[in-house]
Amino acid sequence: MPGVMDWVEGELDQLREAGVFRPLRDLQSPQAPRATFDGREVINLSSNNYLGLTTHPRLIAAAEEAARRFGAGSGSVRTIAGTMDMHEELERKLADFKHTEASLVFQSGFTCNSGTIPVVAEEGDVIISDELNHASIIDGIRLSKAARKIYPHADMAGLERALEESSGFRRKLVITDGVFSMDGDVAPLPDIVERAERFGAMVYVDDAHASGVFGKNGRGTVDHFGLHGRVHFQIGTLSKAIGVLGGYVATTQAMRDLLIHKARPFLFSTSHPPAVTAAVIAALDVLLDEPERIDRLWNNTRYFKRGLQNLGLDTGHSESPITPVIAGEGRKAMQLSDGLFREGVFAQGIGYPTVPDAKSRVRTIVTSEHTRDDLDQALAAFEKVGSALGLTRQPETAG
Repeated sequence: MPGVMDWVEGELDQLREAGVFRPLRDLQSPQAPRATFDGREVINLSSNNYLGLTTHPRLIAAAEEAARRFGAGSGSVRTIAGTMDMHEELERKLADFKHTEASLVFQSGFTCNSGTIPVVAEEGDVIISDELNHASIIDGIRLSKAARKIYPHADMAGLERALEESSGFRRKLVITDGVFSMDGDVAPLPDIVERAERFGAMVYVDDAHASGVFGKNGRGTVDHFGLHGRVHFQIGTLSKAIGVLGGYVATTQAMRDLLIHKARPFLFSTSHPPAVTAAVIAALDVLLDEPERIDRLWNNTRYFKRGLQNLGLDTGHSESPITPVIAGEGRKAMQLSDGLFREGVFAQGIGYPTVPDAKSRVRTIVTSEHTRDDLDQALAAFEKVGSALGLTRQPETAG
C-alpha cells in the first residue's frame, strides 16, 4: 500500500525528533517490586499494583479453582447468556464494600466511564468536568450529547461559576477524579459535593487510584471524606490496587438497571472470565482481612516522597502514592527515565499529550511490598541521574 500510508512514518519521525518515541517494555516476570523488564531485573516504580495483590496466593488459588470449574471464558455478553452467579456475587460485594445500593462491573475502568457517562447525561443536560480528569472521562464526555463545561483544576470558584451558568439545563453532572493519575493530588471532594448539592447537580467520582488506597480498608475518597450517600456515582477499577482486571460503578439499584439496558460497552462486550471474577472476589476479602497492607503502602509512600523532596526534586502537589518527578521538556523526562533504568530502576517517562510538554515527568508509584532497601536504592539512583541532568538541588558552596 505505497503512498496512502506514508503519513504514519512522518508522525513517528516527529515523535523520534522530540525524543519521546518509546518502545513497549517487555515484562518477563510477575508484577512485583523487583521485576524483570527487557531481560533485566529492576526496582519497579511504574506498577499500579499498590497492595501487591497480583501475586497474592488467595487470588491465584481462586482463579485456578474457577478456571477448573467453569472454563477459561464466559462465552457470552451479560445480557444474553454470560451472567454467572459469581458475577452477581461480585457486584453485591462491591456495593456492600462501597456502601451503595448496587454496582455494575464493566470490562475496564475505561469502558465503565465511556459506557456510564453517556447514559447519565444526554442531550439537554450538562457535564461539568475538572480539566485534569482522566482520558476515559474525557472520551466518555465526548460520547455524550450533553453540553460540557470544563473548570480549572480543583478550582472551586471555577466550578461554582460553571454551575451558576448551567441553570437552564435539565440535569447537571459534576465529574472529578478522586486522585488525579498524573499528579497524585486529591480532589477537594467535600467542597465539590457542597456546591453540587447547592445547585442541584449529581456528583460522579472516578476513584481508580483511590480504591484500595484511601478510606477504611481502601474504600476510596468518598469514605475518606465521610461522604457516603452524597455521591451519586463512584467509579472504581479492579485493575490497580485490586490487582486483577475490570472497572465498576457503585450507585443506586435503579441506575444499575438502567445501565444494564443502555450502557453500550456492557451490552456489547463478553463478560469477565471466571478466573478474573473469582480473583476479584478474593481480592475484596483480602482488603477486609489484611488492612496492614494499606498501612505499609502509606509508610513507604511517606518515606519515598520525603526522600525525593530532600534531593530537591520537583514532586508537584502529590498527596498519594503517585509521586511525579517533573523534569520539564519531554526529552529530559525520557533521559531521566532511561538513566534510571541503567541504574536499575524502572520509572516510565511521561510527556505530551498525556501531560503538557513543560510538565513532562517520570511518574513513580511505590507499593506496600517495596522494602526499605528497594526505596533507598531507588533514591540513590534518582540522586545520581537527577544530578547529572541538573534536576536535584545543587550543594551549596562555602562563601
